Amino acid sequence: MGHPSTREITQLLVAWNQGDRVALEALSPLVDRELRRLARRYMAGERRGHILQTTALVNEAYLRLIDWQNVEWRNRAHFFGRAAQIMRRILVDFARARDREKRGGDEIHVSLSEAANVAQRLRPDLVALDDALRSLEKLATRQARVVELRFFVGLSLEETAEALKVSLSSVRRDWSVAESWLYRELSRGRGGDA
Repeated sequence: MGHPSTREITQLLVAWNQGDRVALEALSPLVDRELRRLARRYMAGERRGHILQTTALVNEAYLRLIDWQNVEWRNRAHFFGRAAQIMRRILVDFARARDREKRGGDEIHVSLSEAANVAQRLRPDLVALDDALRSLEKLATRQARVVELRFFVGLSLEETAEALKVSLSSVRRDWSVAESWLYRELSRGRGGDA
């Protein structure tokens, strides 16, 4: 079986919007591969031994997607953009819940002389990125959507422009500004180290 076309997925999404349950059954295997790719991308940034596995993340996101009422899926990019948002939300909620639990096993123990180097070795965590993206969304909604579609969904600049119905130059500009803004915000959260 070859890769489904963007047009094929869009047509099935529109049919599903119109109440065609057969379209949902045909759509499910077509989007499964892409949802798994998104989930693997998210899970790659998580710590080893994470309780939530890729399959569980895909299943939870899929259940939330098909349960959405009154959503008119415009196209493939719209659907996968929402899927990426849902996956990010699931992982952030999971991370926040884990952080509320008693601390201990995941603590990092370093000497005072090593403490200055710890921030440089840690990657930005999903919670910090989510907080920064939420702040960006309040300031510049479209820039936040560009980041979601580019970074989390993996759309090209051209696909992002099509999904947002804006020019390619607008997406390039939004991407550049948002990338710089997020870098600054995440650096600020680490005392200047990104």
